Amino acid sequence: MTMYDPLHDKTPGCGEPYPDSYWADTLTETPEDDGVLTQDVDVDVVIIGAGYTGLSCALHLAREHGIKAIVLEANQTAWGCSGRNAGFILKSSGRKTYSRMAGQWGEEVMRGIYQEMCAGVDTVKSLIAEGIDCDQQEAGFIKVAHKPSMMKELIATAKLQQKMFGYDVQILSQQEVREQYMDDHNAFGAIRYQDGFGVNPLKLACGYQKLARHSGVKVHTGSPVMSWHEENRSQTHPKDKVQVLQTPNARVQAQKVVIATNGYTPKGFHSLVKDRTLPVLSQIIVTEPLSEQQLAACNFLTSNVVMDTRALKYYYRKLPDNRLLFGGRGAITGKGAHDPYYADRLLAVLKTSFVSLTDLKYDYAWSGWVCMALDDLPHIYQNDSKSIFYGMGYCGSGVSFSVQAGKRLAEKVAEKTVPNLPLYQKALPKFPLAPLRRVGQWGYFHYGKIKDTYF
Repeated sequence: MTMYDPLHDKTPGCGEPYPDSYWADTLTETPEDDGVLTQDVDVDVVIIGAGYTGLSCALHLAREHGIKAIVLEANQTAWGCSGRNAGFILKSSGRKTYSRMAGQWGEEVMRGIYQEMCAGVDTVKSLIAEGIDCDQQEAGFIKVAHKPSMMKELIATAKLQQKMFGYDVQILSQQEVREQYMDDHNAFGAIRYQDGFGVNPLKLACGYQKLARHSGVKVHTGSPVMSWHEENRSQTHPKDKVQVLQTPNARVQAQKVVIATNGYTPKGFHSLVKDRTLPVLSQIIVTEPLSEQQLAACNFLTSNVVMDTRALKYYYRKLPDNRLLFGGRGAITGKGAHDPYYADRLLAVLKTSFVSLTDLKYDYAWSGWVCMALDDLPHIYQNDSKSIFYGMGYCGSGVSFSVQAGKRLAEKVAEKTVPNLPLYQKALPKFPLAPLRRVGQWGYFHYGKIKDTYF
């Protein structure tokens, strides 16, 4: 079975069910939506994609700007990365470090981006506080050194962040990590942030949808955009353009369109986003529940979210029912996505961290497309006529920032001023030699393997 591949496929399907994931299994009821769009509509704003970005944009448009958008989703709410990720809420800026930002744009811009990342976490927390049941876990983010030489780099990062932001970062020795948090044999020390926490990402998205619909937003699932063109609204006003979107059962006319499809944007979807992202598969496994004896044997005391320092990162956390979630890179193409090799490899790595879990099996394995940007930063942008907008390129750090991106998209759509930062003022850069993106990715994976092992 081949998985939908945005670099090869022109449609993600129509009304496709959720993948066979742990998150989908935890849903006690399907999120209530407005069903398939069956009647032609003429609206001010249409949003394509019912993930974090699209739902946040719709919610903030309704609440803060009095604009009732409609959301078109090809399959189910959060069918893409919003319902497949590991559920890590972090103050993270994509893959670009704050020191690189300061070197490129100066300290003021770097601090501005940091404030936006903090605001993203605050926005998520405030929305959860409105009553979203998403299995929120205790706060804490542990970044572990995967070899002794990386500890020096982590300490430098901690000291820089303490100095620049007054950030409360603990430095933990190898012994402290293994005695106080978890006996990870691949951890040679760590730094620990007091914020950052784990959630059920699919329940979180369903909660956003509920809030948006309470604010008057219509969310139509099973309604993919099959074609899209621009028309003159009238012969007397040729400059008065309208966007026309065709779904399987209805035609939508809109003044403004927001593309919120991120890593799931189909091939050739729109010229504004063509060749500007690289969808990369991330693979996750969730194990069977651990017994009290197994937890004691590997001293697994924490529910903090954990990530390592590899170029090809591994990340994990203990879930509320004592299962372990463990993730890392997946296949390169959709064709290989369901090959058990990738899930089996993650389980093998997990067992090198927790050597007492020799008999552990996984109950769930799935993958999803993470959206990489050439400059390692997300971008929220629009065309010259300010009729088409997008927010994408979260580089694996979108669970919290995509909500802030949706909020800023709403401000742009409502023609309000947004902060003067590269995130909001510059387009996603195009990938050079775009047809060869996957070749470059293959090369990076091999470089990463060598770097993680030998350097």
